[in-house]
Amino acid sequence: MARLIVEQIVSADGTAADAEGGMSFLTPEAAGDEADREQLRRLAGLSAIVLGANTYRMFASYWPTASEEDDPIAGLINRLPKHVLSNSLDAAPWGDLAPATVERGGVVESLRRLKASYPGEIILWGSLRLADAAFLADEVDVLRLRILPSILGGGRGVVPESLPVTPLRLVSSSIHPGGQVALEYEVGAPD
Repeated sequence: MARLIVEQIVSADGTAADAEGGMSFLTPEAAGDEADREQLRRLAGLSAIVLGANTYRMFASYWPTASEEDDPIAGLINRLPKHVLSNSLDAAPWGDLAPATVERGGVVESLRRLKASYPGEIILWGSLRLADAAFLADEVDVLRLRILPSILGGGRGVVPESLPVTPLRLVSSSIHPGGQVALEYEVGAPD
């Protein structure tokens, strides 16, 4: 059974989406070669990618045509199986590459089915409503935060407001020259 990783890019004040639902705090300077190399190492054990419909649309507009020269994780993202949890999409094309699979029905049931069908790890990027459902159903095994050196002062946080206090155990942390901080936590693990 796969572990479900929720990975979010956030501002230093914990904002995962600005008031318009976008990521206006995301700047290319915040990444850098070291952060890219670390990201590739962290993603090495992935078996599949899970996205909601909105994040799928954002990803599908960039990743299928990105080369590894453009972005070092492009090859990995384009090669892995992708699942879009959506009752509104009929298809999820991925440029000239194999399409993503549209998973219909309840999101929690779909997540549980995907976790049961893959070894290793599956990752859920962005997709805040989907991540909310996963947190509330206690299906998240790992939380990864990539904190960017910017403050937004409002917007949407990483977890649903109704989530009860949930213990986390720090697994790793790193600071990159561009100011990005990467944190990885086991969810629900006692200290």
